[in-house]
Amino acid sequence: MRQSSPSSLLSALLPPALALAVAVAAWESWVRLDDVPEYLVPAPSAIGACLVDDPLFFLRQGGVTLMGAMLGFALGAGVAVLLAVFMAHSRFLEKSLFPVAIMVKVTPIVAIAPLLAIWFGFGLLPKVFIAALIVFFPVMVNAVIGFRSVNPWALDLLRSLAASPWEVFLKLRVPSSLPYLFAAFKVSIPLSVIGAVVAEWFSGQDGLGRVIQVSNSNLDMPMAFAAIVSLAALGVSLYVITSFLERRLLFWHESSISM
Repeated sequence: MRQSSPSSLLSALLPPALALAVAVAAWESWVRLDDVPEYLVPAPSAIGACLVDDPLFFLRQGGVTLMGAMLGFALGAGVAVLLAVFMAHSRFLEKSLFPVAIMVKVTPIVAIAPLLAIWFGFGLLPKVFIAALIVFFPVMVNAVIGFRSVNPWALDLLRSLAASPWEVFLKLRVPSSLPYLFAAFKVSIPLSVIGAVVAEWFSGQDGLGRVIQVSNSNLDMPMAFAAIVSLAALGVSLYVITSFLERRLLFWHESSISM
């Protein structure tokens, strides 16, 4: 595994930082030069002032959203991996369960979010279920592919050594599935945050989604954009943490070696 040096870290961070700085400068200039009303589009300086004025408020609300998203991710990914284990070993189960999974995937979340609020109230549970529904499908598909994408020579070797199905699963199928699982996690973890925000619009009493909804109703655009910026920072942080764990755990895989 190639170690990250300060120069390589700087070369990785500098291009997106410059692009972000240029975008913020253009946004600030446009709002000031065209005298855009704040209730339509606030200037980045106004959004920054809102964040600096009460950072603990955004940290608390972000923590509420993060808890719902992570619990939903754990539930959705756990069920998806468990089903994928059975589906990878049985074509009959795959043919039986895959259409149901597609139905779950194509069902609009905004259509069932009000129902979950009626069934489970206005607490944490609707948020967890919606985040889990969004996470479920990409993790399950990648997990099934990963459990089946084993080296045939290694599989023949283990069978020639009279390895049990459980030993084949632990020593061959699980390591082979990790690159596919991490690829799914990097997509689905930010999606779990989106699911938690959607749930907060319909049933939340706290959280960044609720802050955005209330701010829009009050035409408090700096507050709404500050919550959106907090959500973006949360999603990027989760993606970076997942990528870091992937590089640590998959140091043997070519996808990490080439980084």
